[in-house]
Amino acid sequence: MTQKRFLPQIDRPTLDEAVHSDDPLALYDLLVEPLHEELYKRQTFDLLDDLSEGQQLLLSYDYVRNQAGQGGFIQLIQNGYIPLLPSMPEALQKIGEPEMGELLDDVLKVYVLNHEALGAETTPEQFAKLYEEFREFEELDKRFQELDEPTIAAIIGYDKEHFGEFADLVS
Repeated sequence: MTQKRFLPQIDRPTLDEAVHSDDPLALYDLLVEPLHEELYKRQTFDLLDDLSEGQQLLLSYDYVRNQAGQGGFIQLIQNGYIPLLPSMPEALQKIGEPEMGELLDDVLKVYVLNHEALGAETTPEQFAKLYEEFREFEELDKRFQELDEPTIAAIIGYDKEHFGEFADLVS
């Protein structure tokens, strides 16, 4: 049985506009948006099984970026997105971003050592105390912010070189 692969359709003018846009995230957003839409329709991360490695990295990184950008890695963990991290260091290595891969590996190490406390359901007060208890995330969050821009640039570069992995170009 052949695995069904999710491949959104994008027309040439839309692609050209994103590639030549002044917005450095235009192509990134164009390619990640249909993944989020499909995930919302399916309501399950089983969608990852129907994605290429590049699409998996793009969608997973976008979740990490949104969560870590808003409330750091503690928020990412508390919101249940830690399962997205294990495959990312290798994928980031492949696109030339080993530093971000190492950072996410460091986050996983802290999580594994403290999974009971970090993975437990919390009240808002208990959640806030996690930031006081796990100060090691402050440095990890800071490093993430520093590495985000070059990581996005590497992902976009990979997207451009491997566009067929992300979308089907239609006229």
